Amino acid sequence: MIELNKIRNFSIVAHIDHGKSTLADRLIQSTGTVKDRDMKEQLLDAMDIERERGITIKANTVRIDYQADNGESYVLNLIDTPGHVDFAYEVSRSMRAVEGSLLVVDSTQGVEAQTLANVYQAIDADHEIVPVLNKIDLPASDCDRVAEQIEDVIGIDASEAIQVSAKTGVGIKETLEAIVKHLPAPGGDREAPLKAMLVDSWYDSYLGVVVLVRVMDGVLKKGDRVKMLSNGSTHHIDRIGVFRPEMQDIAALGPGEIGFITASIKQVRDTSVGDTITHEKKGTDVP
Repeated sequence: MIELNKIRNFSIVAHIDHGKSTLADRLIQSTGTVKDRDMKEQLLDAMDIERERGITIKANTVRIDYQADNGESYVLNLIDTPGHVDFAYEVSRSMRAVEGSLLVVDSTQGVEAQTLANVYQAIDADHEIVPVLNKIDLPASDCDRVAEQIEDVIGIDASEAIQVSAKTGVGIKETLEAIVKHLPAPGGDREAPLKAMLVDSWYDSYLGVVVLVRVMDGVLKKGDRVKMLSNGSTHHIDRIGVFRPEMQDIAALGPGEIGFITASIKQVRDTSVGDTITHEKKGTDVP
């Protein structure tokens, strides 16, 4: 399991079409998480409707291994939140699973209404926020104006906003370094009773219901018997793992880690987003 100070959990907040999915793809590609030949545009948008409309719907996640300039190895967990106004509920729930956000603003367009809605949810969730000015490769890009607008309209310091072109790859290294330097490590106690937050769930025709979890305290292992605090239902953990972005089985998830479990749950409605998962015996009673 990974030391807490080597973990960074973050989401990317942006208006639709400001380049959020392209930036996510670049972060994944530049760290070697996915080989170049396997890259396809909008890698995290797995649902067909998402590709069709070019918008992110579910809270998708990927675990990125990153060797920083300081020589240390970090695990970066990206939860890709929906950027479309229809999906505000999904945004708010996935925000609670991470400690920081990249605020991506198109440097040719500036701050738009949906940017505000999502960034305020990040602020409500106590996120540390790193502004990223995208599309600097375009002639209409005006980083000074947009940085000033971010400060005036949202009220966060944009003097060190990172200037990137997710399309060409400029500024991606600086973005990764900013995640490590400016976003906080998660808290959590490995020895405490298990407390894991149910971030999302969906049905898979082979695996049944797949549950996306963020471990707050304790350790979640394959073979554990767990219960849902909301309804007391108990389940046996069949499989546990992380997304890279394809599923990869691991032995356990500790504090600060984000991954998936399967537990022979038959229907998505048997899971409740925001619920707390704990051990059946010696678990926590506190959500």
